[in-house]
Amino acid sequence: MCSVHDTVEFERRGIPATVIITQAFRNACVFQFRSRGMPGHPYIELPHPISNLGADEMRAVTLGHLDVLVKQLTA
Repeated sequence: MCSVHDTVEFERRGIPATVIITQAFRNACVFQFRSRGMPGHPYIELPHPISNLGADEMRAVTLGHLDVLVKQLTA
């Protein structure tokens, strides 16, 4: 998961970062953070699948996670 690798690299440079995944990628995300030396790094998990959602549904899912995103990037 390149997004986890990018997140780790940003964090190591002192830039707050997070990754947004769907539930199907939870185990891979946790494994990658652990293998990169950042076990327990927070991430945002969306339901899976999201490819079938319409624009309004995706907007609702996105807005439902916005507070968590802000918290992770400003903590």
